Amino acid sequence: MEAKKHRLIILAGPSCVGKSPLAKSFARFYSELNESIKPLVLYNSRSPRPGEVDGTDYHFRSKEEIEKLKDNDGFVVMDVRGDMQALNLNELASHLKNNDVLFEGNPFIGKVLVNHPSLKDINRLSIFVSPLSKDEIEFLKAQEGITKLQDIITDVMRRKLLRRTRRQKGNLSLKDLENIEKRASSAYTELQDAHLYQYIITNHDGEDHENWDAFNYPLGDARKALIAFANLISEKEAVTEKWDSQLLQ
Repeated sequence: MEAKKHRLIILAGPSCVGKSPLAKSFARFYSELNESIKPLVLYNSRSPRPGEVDGTDYHFRSKEEIEKLKDNDGFVVMDVRGDMQALNLNELASHLKNNDVLFEGNPFIGKVLVNHPSLKDINRLSIFVSPLSKDEIEFLKAQEGITKLQDIITDVMRRKLLRRTRRQKGNLSLKDLENIEKRASSAYTELQDAHLYQYIITNHDGEDHENWDAFNYPLGDARKALIAFANLISEKEAVTEKWDSQLLQ
């Protein structure tokens, strides 16, 4: 791909950390900035969640259909926690000719967008959303004799995922619980790649939190995350962190 002035904006983080409500709040409260940004729509083998629309949130296809895209040089196919996802490189290049493009999603795809050789000349803004701050991680690491950091991160995300899924579905099935555990257990590994991103936004108000939508405007960490994200998009100073590669190694 040739270098373009338009940016590929990468917003990644663990499942339920608050990426989706952050992007939706940005579109609502910073509509003038959002108008020039086109969402990156990936292919996904999983079933749509309540409210998700084919072609808007993902191109929902069967696992077999996405597997076949591995033979097409115009696609990057990835296994994301057992779900097959695919990126259409030609579609991305086309969108970048006229617009900034936003990817909002998991760190597996985010890492590909940060590192893939086909995208090396693209102007990128990479942002990772973390459920814990650098200071909190360093404090918890110092308590390793009492508790294990990986277990705490897993439990933090497990609680968020449980609350979100209950809000969406009410009663949870065994399959729901297994999916929650898979996503929660993956969070620690995903956070280990946060240092690859240019900016890290700490957000304790996950996707499950009422601070996003119970009031007219996001409050608490939801509001802080929204302001930080909007400032980064508009190239203003923002309250963010930068982690080194040893923080979670």
